[in-house]
Amino acid sequence: MLTVALVGGLHSDARRAAVDRLLADVPGSVALHHDLATAPETGTVARTVRDATGVLSTGETPLVNDCACCALRADLVPELERFRDSGLTRLAVVELWDSVEPKAMAEVVASAGFRIGAVVTAVDPALLLPYLGNGDDLADVGLAAAATDRRTVADTWARQLEYAPVLAVTENPEADSEDRALLDQLHPTARRIPVEGGGLAAVVFAGFDVEAAAAAQHPACALLPQEADDHGVATYVWRHHRPFHPERLYAALEDLTCAAARSRGRFYLADRPDTLLAWDAAGGALCVESAGPWLASLPDAAWELVPPVRRAAAALDWHPEHGDRCQHLVFTSPGLDRDGLAEVLGSCLLTDAEYAAGRESWKGLASAFDTLLEV
Repeated sequence: MLTVALVGGLHSDARRAAVDRLLADVPGSVALHHDLATAPETGTVARTVRDATGVLSTGETPLVNDCACCALRADLVPELERFRDSGLTRLAVVELWDSVEPKAMAEVVASAGFRIGAVVTAVDPALLLPYLGNGDDLADVGLAAAATDRRTVADTWARQLEYAPVLAVTENPEADSEDRALLDQLHPTARRIPVEGGGLAAVVFAGFDVEAAAAAQHPACALLPQEADDHGVATYVWRHHRPFHPERLYAALEDLTCAAARSRGRFYLADRPDTLLAWDAAGGALCVESAGPWLASLPDAAWELVPPVRRAAAALDWHPEHGDRCQHLVFTSPGLDRDGLAEVLGSCLLTDAEYAAGRESWKGLASAFDTLLEV
């Protein structure tokens, strides 16, 4: 039976080293790679299939809707089917191109009926902070997957890192204790395996649950990092049940976004108390999106339509007055100013007088986030 392992990440040298290691250590393995780099000029995506001995075949597939990533999706499944039908391939390692995110590809592979053994992100620890702090648009550095791609290096790298349950970590003498502490705190539940140690072969057949992985990334039930402080890197967890004043929080966004290399979580505003908002910041840029309603705002009958993991997450933090509505923001960075963050965040909450005025009064507050949420 064919097993598929996805290996991705913006650290291309680390990614290639991880794939090479798997090809060397797993008999009957092949690697499939789609190179999107020249797609805008050539109108095609280059495909390479190789094993431990070298390149087995090359080919091209045309762009789909002017989207290199769409072409990858259209070509990936037929290639995997060819490996499966041959009966000669035990493990197909899909080496994702630089800015391709593993979540979308894992869902494509799983929906086609293939067994995913693992999703791995390759990491060079010395490059972790530089990439996390890089606010450049992917298009400006030649890494956009489509003409409409508006992602940045930092937010793409953060998602690649945090989605994968396995991190393949390369050795780099320039990496220090701060780099390793930052990696530990950004994704504390990940299994970190040294590429040079040969342990990757033991995990690529373990199995990967696409639905569980998606649930773990949903803002309502994501397992966010806990408080930590090590080698100059800190993670600060800020929680509260009182709603934010929309105008005061909006005015503080720049300070909050720039206060940490990475911050994420969930929050709500007084003027829209039923809407769960996702906070996602990296590289000095913040993305705020609606993630649907809080469960406390739904009628009882609607709860049966909510995934069990979401109901369980809400029950763990249920408040007698606010239900699952909460402010839960996590900031991770070298040199983090916990006291400064606490002061700014606290100043953005409703005051006692504003809170006592009640929900109907809150809804009359100026909707400072309208423009941001429309983007």
